[in-house]
Amino acid sequence: MFRALADPTRRAIVERLARGPASVSDLAEPFGVALPTIVQHLKALEAGQIVSSAKLGRVRTYQLAAGAFGPAIAWLSRQRPHAERQVDRLTALLERTAKNTEGEQQ
Repeated sequence: MFRALADPTRRAIVERLARGPASVSDLAEPFGVALPTIVQHLKALEAGQIVSSAKLGRVRTYQLAAGAFGPAIAWLSRQRPHAERQVDRLTALLERTAKNTEGEQQ
């Protein structure tokens, strides 16, 4: 999932799909690139289980996959306490450094 979202074009496609389903040509329009390029991006998003598609006649429509971000949100939630501890340690170090610098200036 994170690999699929690493590309800015793919993130823009996901942002567009957050507003509702869209065809490949609708998704390609703002980028000014060939349809096969957008299809490659959509395949990467499908492989990351972020989007799903349906074909009706000759038109393939994409939408965000239900619950696509649940696993990523859960993983990020588990990482949060560790990240907060690191920020707390950095804050303490900066405060000590600032106090030492003030002491040397006096």
